[in-house]
Amino acid sequence: MRDYDELISFLGEWGPFQRLIFFLLSASIIPNGFNGMSAVFLAGIPEHRCRVPPSANLSREWLNASIPRELQGGREGPSRCRRYRLESLANFSALGLQPGRDVDLSQLEQEKCLDGWEYSREIYRSTIVTEWNLVCDDDWKTPLTTSLFFVGVLMGSFVSGQLSDRFGRKSILFATMAVQTGFSFVQVFSTSWEMFTVLFLIVGMGQISNYVVAFILGTEILGKSVRIIFSTLGICTFFAIGYMLLPLFAYFIRDWRMLLLALTAPGVLCVPLWWFIPESPRWLISQGRFKEAEIIIRKAAKTNGIVAPAMLFDSTEDMKFQQQQKAYILDLFRTRNIAVITVMSLLLWMLTSVGYFGLSLNTPNLHGNAYINCFLSAIIEVPAYVIAWLLLRILPRRYSISGTLFLGGGVILFIQLVPTDLHILSVFLVMLGKFGITSAFSMLYVYTSELYPTIVRNMAVGATSMSSRVGSIIAPYFVYLGAYDRFLPYILMGSLTVLIGILTLFLPESFGNPLPETFDQMLRVKGFRNRQHTKHIRSSKKIEDSKTQITPL
Repeated sequence: MRDYDELISFLGEWGPFQRLIFFLLSASIIPNGFNGMSAVFLAGIPEHRCRVPPSANLSREWLNASIPRELQGGREGPSRCRRYRLESLANFSALGLQPGRDVDLSQLEQEKCLDGWEYSREIYRSTIVTEWNLVCDDDWKTPLTTSLFFVGVLMGSFVSGQLSDRFGRKSILFATMAVQTGFSFVQVFSTSWEMFTVLFLIVGMGQISNYVVAFILGTEILGKSVRIIFSTLGICTFFAIGYMLLPLFAYFIRDWRMLLLALTAPGVLCVPLWWFIPESPRWLISQGRFKEAEIIIRKAAKTNGIVAPAMLFDSTEDMKFQQQQKAYILDLFRTRNIAVITVMSLLLWMLTSVGYFGLSLNTPNLHGNAYINCFLSAIIEVPAYVIAWLLLRILPRRYSISGTLFLGGGVILFIQLVPTDLHILSVFLVMLGKFGITSAFSMLYVYTSELYPTIVRNMAVGATSMSSRVGSIIAPYFVYLGAYDRFLPYILMGSLTVLIGILTLFLPESFGNPLPETFDQMLRVKGFRNRQHTKHIRSSKKIEDSKTQITPL
């Protein structure tokens, strides 16, 4: 069978059809941008302290002194989870004693927040934390909420990859959009943390799944020269646009239910795209559905004002070829070479994801305005994608990804050396680290899709994306560690990022190679050790041939 890129070369690279597909698929990703990071504001943790009920009958002096002072992140402030025993304070107040002067506060007995909490409304009017008191003894529920969202993403990445390889890119793309939008709407009416979290998990199943399928669909429809632009400046930039809209929505809508409703509404606008986005002809060909593929290709030619060739396929030879290709998840490990590539890719995706989501979810904890920090974290992704696009055009994949990972990880490790009073420098270094890791993350989609053949390409990207979700599940707990040592998350994320940057150098190089259509073509892409092994075999063969030639008759 002819190479697919050669088959559709008559369409051109950037006609009206390609531009339409480029922008429609990219625009469909905008809701992913703000839904994927919505937990930053939906689960925001405002300043809080124990509530002292009016029935305690405390004087103003004892009311102001009812909360112990403690160190929080190197600064002293009122305790979030403890108060002095109200019964004792009421007695002191009734006797007219003064706190600090007549009574040594350090000797007083303390108790938990038995009457609930008072929350600051300076940043958030309400969040799921204030709604269901997810603080103190229940503070573990906040990172778990985000982690379970990414558990759903993990499940969706795994399932959607196999489903789209079996049932088609377009059907699964819109099915996952519907799951994301529909269950987000139901989530607005949550009556408990448990209900919210279960629905959030289901939303996660649709969230990144349609991102992956949209990426694969665009990769398979668009030509080689446009493919890289779509994967970086297209789909990733539109994700960043959605991410930038999140703090804008959150700034003006500070109630979590109304915010979630506002974030859900744009998903409905994607429904009309069903009539404009076609199925992947490349996938249809891999399924032996040549007539359907030909209809789409001829329609594309008509849109571009080009006359298609009279015959596009040799159906007999192509069908025979396709019937020999059956793919399952275990095919990602069918040979030693493919297994090594798959395992290394899984590690690369997972550890890069830890850095990306760890830095993104930690923005409310940075010094300064939470909304501005979130916007900066989003807007820094745009130049990161531009740099990624330039690197993919001119440099080998391994060196591009490894270099940006070294930059991101090294900068994050340097944060611990910055004096505590240089807040702006710390924020700058965090954003620079986010820049490097984001660049690497965006290149992973291109790199992985170039390593695997058509019949398992979406499955491979889904599996590696699933691995990255393991990283995103862990990431909230890296942020959680900041409550014990504010530098610990940066030390761990920086070290892991540098480590995976080194590992990347041992992966195969796909730069300049056409997309593989079969497993045999994939086997031609060898890593460093495999190339050395191949050279050794070839050298041995030459020696044996030379010995054969000089053997006397």
